[in-house]
Amino acid sequence: MPHRPKRVAVTSPQTRLAHLRGRARGRWRVPRLDPDDAERAAVLYRKQRGQGLLALVAGMAALAGLPLVFAAWPALDEVRLWSIPLSWLMLAVLPYPTLAALAFWQLHRAERIERR
Repeated sequence: MPHRPKRVAVTSPQTRLAHLRGRARGRWRVPRLDPDDAERAAVLYRKQRGQGLLALVAGMAALAGLPLVFAAWPALDEVRLWSIPLSWLMLAVLPYPTLAALAFWQLHRAERIERR
């Protein structure tokens, strides 16, 4: 049986240093807030979570609403734009700008809550 060379893992010196530093520091701990800041953070979290859920529901309604629109108006399959049915174009193109606008709206509202 021929002798095989020993396999060696080659890593960057920075990688070894990063691993050593990570072990030397110990466990990461969540910083403690003073009671006033902790209460403000909890209120901020609840408000932003509520608005985030509203944005999630609006996004799901927009996406789930497309099949309802197609069921309500089956004539959209017959309308063609560039020889493609309008319903297909709506399904392929409409969700992306809608979700982007919804994300922008949610970000704006979350930042407005933080500024208060």
